[in-house]
Amino acid sequence: MSRRRSGRPDSLRPLLGAVVLLFMVLLGIAGLKSYRDLTAAGAREKLIENRIDETRTGIERLRGRIERLRSDPASLERLAREDLGLVQARDVVIELPQELAAPAPSHPAPPPPPLRQASPSRERPR
Repeated sequence: MSRRRSGRPDSLRPLLGAVVLLFMVLLGIAGLKSYRDLTAAGAREKLIENRIDETRTGIERLRGRIERLRSDPASLERLAREDLGLVQARDVVIELPQELAAPAPSHPAPPPPPLRQASPSRERPR
């Protein structure tokens, strides 16, 4: 015949089960948070890669512009005329007067009169 020991081993089973269950729940929560963080990091990485590509494209565009300015005197002259307002000695310059802004009114406009609200007791029947 088998003899059972004191009630101690059987009483630890529910406690041990609860501890294992709690550990599994905590492990699941940590895994979920880690997955969410990993997904966010992946999205941020794609955003940064796009910005790097845009920056590289801009750098190449500026390098091409620098090369054109070094090798093409016509584009250099055009930029000097447009951006800096430079002219050559043989050019005829016509200066037009700048338009004056409309003068501010000396007196501020008076505020509009307040609107009257019809009271429900004074309305006429139809």
